[in-house]
Amino acid sequence: MNGRGGGRGFRFETEEEKQNRPKVTKKLLSRIFSYLNPYWPKLLLSLATIIAAAVLDVFPSILTGRMIDDGLIKGDFGLLVLLVSLAAGVMITSSLLGLLENYLNTSVSQHIVRDMKNSMYAHLQQMSQRFFTVNKQGDIITRMTGDIDGVQGVISGTLTRTVSNVAVLVVSILAMVQKNWLLALVGVAVLPLFIIPTQSVGKRRWRLTLESQEKHDEANQQLNETLSVSGQQLVKIFTKEEEEYERYAHVNEAIRKLTIKEAMAGRWFRMAIGTFTNLGPMLIYLIGGFLIIKKGNTGLSVGDVTVMVTLLTRMYRPVSALLSVPVDFSRAMALFTRIFDYMDMPVEIKNKKDAVKLDSMTGQLAFHQVEFGYNPGQTILKDVSFTVPARNMTAIVGPSGSGKTTVTNLVMRLYDVRGGSVTIDGVDVRDLDLRYLRQQIGMVTQEAYLFNGSIRDNLLYARAGATEAQLVHACQEANIYPLIESLPQGLDTLVGNRGIKLSGGEKQRLSIARVILKDPPIIIFDEATSSLDSITENQIQEAIEPLLKGRTSLVIAHRLSTVMAADQILVLHEGRIVEKGLHQELLVDDGVYKELYETQFQRVLAKGEEKNHQPERNLGQ
Repeated sequence: MNGRGGGRGFRFETEEEKQNRPKVTKKLLSRIFSYLNPYWPKLLLSLATIIAAAVLDVFPSILTGRMIDDGLIKGDFGLLVLLVSLAAGVMITSSLLGLLENYLNTSVSQHIVRDMKNSMYAHLQQMSQRFFTVNKQGDIITRMTGDIDGVQGVISGTLTRTVSNVAVLVVSILAMVQKNWLLALVGVAVLPLFIIPTQSVGKRRWRLTLESQEKHDEANQQLNETLSVSGQQLVKIFTKEEEEYERYAHVNEAIRKLTIKEAMAGRWFRMAIGTFTNLGPMLIYLIGGFLIIKKGNTGLSVGDVTVMVTLLTRMYRPVSALLSVPVDFSRAMALFTRIFDYMDMPVEIKNKKDAVKLDSMTGQLAFHQVEFGYNPGQTILKDVSFTVPARNMTAIVGPSGSGKTTVTNLVMRLYDVRGGSVTIDGVDVRDLDLRYLRQQIGMVTQEAYLFNGSIRDNLLYARAGATEAQLVHACQEANIYPLIESLPQGLDTLVGNRGIKLSGGEKQRLSIARVILKDPPIIIFDEATSSLDSITENQIQEAIEPLLKGRTSLVIAHRLSTVMAADQILVLHEGRIVEKGLHQELLVDDGVYKELYETQFQRVLAKGEEKNHQPERNLGQ
């Protein structure tokens, strides 16, 4: 009869690796059990069904002896039918318990996986932009999906298999001792041959698992980068297909080798276990036969010997599986460690306990002697001070790398200043409720990001309850509605991954419409018109006029018309505000602004005049 116990074979490691195995702390275990706590009733019921099934599984083996001795040898067919029927009933009952146990296990493990994914996603949502620039996207996704999904195997596999195997082992030994203590002793005598080499089974699997996960992270990162639309375009433009293939093949080869090492580690040992597994039943038959044939032991029958062999076979399988528990436990701890490494990362940008919301916001924005750097020892902004009056437009200009985008990031509080302060209406942004602060600011970036959904979905991201009329009005204001109206599906037209079905100008106008729909008092606009044709530039210029009207606006300017329309121009150079004023005033100063005007703005203007006045492509083409 097949027993319920069992499991995968285990892995072998060297003594040196065993000594280097990381310790599992009480804190780690306590944290793991905190995810189990809500589901203890189901878990305990599952464990109860496992134990009940293990007890029931012994009876068919015991009944086998009666079938042989009282049914077959004595020729009592009626008794044989009864015993077979009874064994079948027990097995069916055991199978039904197995179904219940499987449902309970799956339910508990899936609840825990859901809770962990929700916890990690919520935590990642609070992380600053620094986290997402430092950590690879592939690594984040792997830990969110692969690592947490691997936890399901710990709950529904390792934990329940361990209980099942222990129950089968205990019940089998007790049944064997009840039948014949001497043969039971012979059976268990082989156990040390299983146990002795297993003292060093965990560290190697731990190390191989971590190495394998790191390589999978690397492979996933490359896939995310090179199989996206933009990534594939870049690969093809620079004819890097072969190099990318070689890079991926190299990582894939490393994964292959690690997987083989993990699969083959300890294979020779499992061969030895197979030998000892077969040796035990042979010894039972030999000694049992000796007692019956040579010693005339009338208390021991052929059926009893068969029962002992059957029980022994059932006993060795859980023993073999239990030897894997330390290794499976180590692998599980490796997964939990990777998961909690992310979940333990401190949240840099968070609300103060007494964070406030303003009754009303006029939108006066000010920097006071701001110092900032993305990394320790690095300084991007140095003693930056300026004020943007409420409902005025301030243009920021400067060479590439001067810190323009950094200024806008600090207003949104995507990062916190290292020194000084950023205030809105005289209140430090760090004292404002974070959600409230960001609700008061609309941001249009150079690369407008759109989700893979419809135009409507992307607009509603700004205001979930917006009416059809409000959506149409925002699109009309942003000068994008004529295009939308011409499409067969209108607002329900799909834009593709990252808005790939839209041109650059269309994406930015849709992004502007989204901010108009949000209707915040402060606008941050990172102009991207330097790469667009004249018609598109004019369309975007028309779109931003209603966006900026009556609002405090901070614009990273690339177009001369934008700079000239500003109420104030700030010139950033090497992280400092080196000039302030209006266009004509700054040209007279003969400083950085005049140089930018001559080298950047006039060149952009000249290019714009030379461009073909052809309309941009749209979704309908």
